[in-house]
Amino acid sequence: MRDPVHGDIELTQEEVRLVDTAEFQRLRGIKQLGTAYLVFHGATHSRFEHSVGTVHMTQRLLDAVNKNAARDPAGCARVSPEEQRILRAAALLHDVTHIPFGHNIEDQTGLLPRHDVPERFASVLGDTELGAALDALGMRREVLAVLTGEGLEVPSFWRQVLSDTIDSDLMDYLRRDAYYTGLELRYDLRVADYFRVDRGSQRMFVDCEKQGMLREDVLSELVRMLETRYHFSERVYYHHAKIAAGALIARMVELAFRGGELAAADLQGATDQSLLDALTRIGRANGDGRLRRFADRFARRELPKRVLVLPAALNASVQEELLDRYCAAGRPDERLAWEAGLEQRAAAEFGRPVDVLMYAPARSMQLKEARTLVRLPGSGGIRPLADFGADVPRLHDLAASYPRLWKFYVLTSERDRAARRRLQQMCLEALPAGCVNALRV
Repeated sequence: MRDPVHGDIELTQEEVRLVDTAEFQRLRGIKQLGTAYLVFHGATHSRFEHSVGTVHMTQRLLDAVNKNAARDPAGCARVSPEEQRILRAAALLHDVTHIPFGHNIEDQTGLLPRHDVPERFASVLGDTELGAALDALGMRREVLAVLTGEGLEVPSFWRQVLSDTIDSDLMDYLRRDAYYTGLELRYDLRVADYFRVDRGSQRMFVDCEKQGMLREDVLSELVRMLETRYHFSERVYYHHAKIAAGALIARMVELAFRGGELAAADLQGATDQSLLDALTRIGRANGDGRLRRFADRFARRELPKRVLVLPAALNASVQEELLDRYCAAGRPDERLAWEAGLEQRAAAEFGRPVDVLMYAPARSMQLKEARTLVRLPGSGGIRPLADFGADVPRLHDLAASYPRLWKFYVLTSERDRAARRRLQQMCLEALPAGCVNALRV
C-alpha cells in the first residue's frame, strides 16, 4: 500500500483478509484528529491509514529488537515469526473500536466508556465479520490479549509495542499528524533502532548506554518525541476551536441519547459523516430546537464562542469541585440544570434565545507519564524514563507543562461581544466562589 508518510507498506495476505472486513473498512470514515480539520484544513486523514502505518512502525521496532538480539544474544531476546504475526495483527486492529469523534464523546463528556476498554474490543472482535476472520486465522485470543491485557498471559513486550508511552502507535501518529496539519514537528526515526527486549524479564526497553557511556543522542531523541507530543497537544489536540467543535458534537449526541433517538450501539458502526447525517435528521424530525440549531451551526462552521476560560493554574483550589459537580461521567443533571439556568437568565435579559455549553477536558489529559523503559549508565538496570526527571530537566518541564493545558470552558451561541461580557459576569456569579477567568471578551 502506498502511504504518503512511510512510502510503500507491505501487508501479508492474512492482514489483507482483516483489512477487507466491514469493521476495518469503516475506519476510512473516522478522521484521526476528529474536528481538527476545521482548523487545520488538511487534517482529514483517517484511522484506516494510521492503523496501516502502525503496522509499519511495529515491524520497524521488531526488526530492531531482533537485530539487537543478534548482537547480544545472552542479554536480549528475539521476536519469533509467530509473535510478529500476532503483533502485526494487533497493531492493525488497535483502533478498530474507535467511534466518530470518540475523544469528545467518551473522554470529555463521559457519555460512553473509552474505546480501548476490554468490553469494546471483545464486542468488535467477537461475533462479527472481523472476529470470524481472526478465528479463521487462529489468533483471536492472542490479539485480544495484546489489545486488552486480559485472557491469555503474554510476554510484557507484546503489550509494550502498542501500549507504552513511546510505541509504534505514537511513532506513526506523530509523523502522520505533522504531515497533514502542515506543522514542522518531527522526530528522527533512527530512535527506533535502539529498542530491545530483555531476555530475563521479557520487557522492552530503549538502550541509552554504549560501552558504559550515555548515548546522549538516543536519550535526547526520546525526550524530543515527548516534546513533539506535547506541542501537538498545545497546537492541535486542545486548540480552542477544536474544543468548541467537539463540544458541539458531544452535546448533539447527548441530546439524541437523552431523547432516545440514538443509542451507543449505533455509534460503533457509524462513520463521522453518517453520525452527522443522523444527528441532522433527528434534529429536523423531532422538533428539538437545540439539536437542530447545533447541527445547522456545525454544518456552517458557526462554532460556539468562549465566554469563560478557567485554566488549571489559576483554579487549582476549585478544579476538583468543578469536575465533580459538572463533569462527572454518568451524572449530567447538575451541569444541564446550570446551563438551563444561565440560558433562562440570558434570554430574559437579551430578549433572544441563548445557548450555553459547559465543557472540560478529561482529568487524564494531565497525566502524561514517561513510562517507557530505558537503560542508562549507572541506573541499576531497566527503569522508566520518568525516574530520571531530576537528571533530565526537559522531562521535568514536560511533566509540569501538561497540567497548564487543562482549561474549563463555558461556551455560547451568542455573537454579540457586549452580551458575552454580560454573560461572563452571570457565569462567574453562578459558579463556585474562587473561579478565576482568564478570557477577556
